Amino acid sequence: VQLQASGGGLVQAGGSLRLSCVASGIPFTEYHMAWYRQGPGGQREFLARISTESIPFYVDSVKGRFTVSRANARNTAILQMNDLKPEDTAVYYCHCLNRVDSNFNYWGQGTQVTVSS
Repeated sequence: VQLQASGGGLVQAGGSLRLSCVASGIPFTEYHMAWYRQGPGGQREFLARISTESIPFYVDSVKGRFTVSRANARNTAILQMNDLKPEDTAVYYCHCLNRVDSNFNYWGQGTQVTVSS
């Protein structure tokens, strides 16, 4: 199983980035997809999730700025991030969770997002 996250980079405050997570080795439509981030010296925090039925959920800190989606035909989860702030600087990770058995869950390798003020 592999989750390949990409799309991170350096952006100015107020800018946008689009993260992608391509999954392989799993039946993608059987997995909920989620995004987390971990800032410098911080704990990994949950940001957003897109269910197998394509129902999104967000934490308050990103609601209205971030949009999570999935493209099942391409085994890809997407996180569109707008109006980025310096406090969004972190390593962003994708995670998948089997809709039936939570023992089947996997992490991607992370992609760095840096927002300058």
